[in-house]
Amino acid sequence: MIFDRLPPFAPFLRPTRRQALGLALGAFLAAPITPALAGKGEVNVYSYRQPELVRPLFDAFTKETGIKVNVAFLKKGLLERLRAEGDRSPADLVLTTDIARLQALVDAGVTQPVRSEALEAAVPANFRDPEGRWYGLTTRARVVYASKERVKADDVTTYEDLASPKWRGRICTRAGTHPYNLALFAAMIAHHGPEYTEAWLRGIKANLARRPQGNDRAQVKAIWAGECDISLGNTYYMGKMLANPKQRPWAEAVRIVFPAFEKGGTHVNLSGMAMTRAAPNRENALRLMEFLVSPEAQRIYAEVNYEYPVRPGVPLSPVVAAWGRFTADDIPLSEIARLRPLALRLVEKVDFDG
Repeated sequence: MIFDRLPPFAPFLRPTRRQALGLALGAFLAAPITPALAGKGEVNVYSYRQPELVRPLFDAFTKETGIKVNVAFLKKGLLERLRAEGDRSPADLVLTTDIARLQALVDAGVTQPVRSEALEAAVPANFRDPEGRWYGLTTRARVVYASKERVKADDVTTYEDLASPKWRGRICTRAGTHPYNLALFAAMIAHHGPEYTEAWLRGIKANLARRPQGNDRAQVKAIWAGECDISLGNTYYMGKMLANPKQRPWAEAVRIVFPAFEKGGTHVNLSGMAMTRAAPNRENALRLMEFLVSPEAQRIYAEVNYEYPVRPGVPLSPVVAAWGRFTADDIPLSEIARLRPLALRLVEKVDFDG
């Protein structure tokens, strides 16, 4: 397996038509395909997920199938890279987080639809694109981190309540323009409409203890330091903090609370995958996609990432199970992706990050 942090992928660039014909003919004459070799080959992945999070999965896939997984890890610019490469892109699959990023790939025309009974049986309808252009892999809830000392267990029950004056000067959050928050705000629009959501955002802004800044873990640190009492954050950050000796005290200072929308459930987002439009190794890519939603792969992926398996019936890791149960909101993520631009306009209108 290849993990490349500055990934030129030069060895995997697609050859010209004449070169490809020559290579194929030479391979055919030298080594006719047999059943023993039919499952071999490669698959190339562009990933926003860090290498240590996906390596166990790809190692297991290669062990089972003999197919080599080449991974290019990118911190940013994945969509721009696929656009620049066009039909000569070596990438077969894309792994990323957040519905907005998945939908952006679809809107840019750099993915292709995939139909598979195995995928559709494993991934619930609200966690995949209706036309098969992306599929969820794991989910994470956007929850409230609450101080154990200063917030009672039943003080937070709904997302709507975050705009209540009782939280004046007590809330911390990362930027409102961050994709994780925009997805939550888009879900609020889906439930209540834009006018309500605008007023709700103004209410939360009035309740902030400080200007939005940092990541989700920085908000928990602020609670630990006494700067605020509650914050918004994704569930998996609790697992990451507990595993970090320096950050463990932050995690131990808070509890996870699963708010719900009025007449709804707890907001969830996902990590997911999509097959690229170019996909030079399409069959191998499909095999990898189907493997990633298998029960064993789902267990490994969710455990390593402190996330929830997207496939129903797969046991949670003990760390995640300890946080408690919740009912996921049933608004389709495709609808949340559609409403994201409106959520961004509302965030800018109320000057949420100002």
